[in-house]
Amino acid sequence: MADLMDILLEQEKSLRFTKFDSQTAWRIGSYLVDVARKQGLGIVVDINRCGQQLFHWAADGTTVDNDRWIERKARTVARFGHSSYYMGRRLAAQGVTAPAKYFVSEAEYCFHGGAFPIILIGTGVVGSVVVSGLKQEEDHELVVQALCAVLRKPEGTVPRF
Repeated sequence: MADLMDILLEQEKSLRFTKFDSQTAWRIGSYLVDVARKQGLGIVVDINRCGQQLFHWAADGTTVDNDRWIERKARTVARFGHSSYYMGRRLAAQGVTAPAKYFVSEAEYCFHGGAFPIILIGTGVVGSVVVSGLKQEEDHELVVQALCAVLRKPEGTVPRF
């Protein structure tokens, strides 16, 4: 578990932006949609900055439940400043629930993979890229893949699990 936690934190350190605008959101979202279409993935993609939705797409076959997962995952990133997967793994490693540790409702927060912070160098977390519809580690990995592509991170420069 310690190795996974280190990988997740290193991903957050490696996948940072010097600027983040609507064009960047479009490139990330378009990348995710392209992968979903090519692989037949039933996902929903959402990208927000400072509470403003910049990109949203839902594959055929997804439901409003995926949108609720998106909202809860994004809320987790906004509050805690880490990926929703990191937060869930951290709670699991500590053997505690989110309501017990943070006094939050699991109806409003989600500690499963799929939401990754948009981090501006010199500023901090300003939003999130969120995917819902796959297993949590696959949601997370898909977002990392998209961020690596858009940030032009060569294979092997960002740790993966």
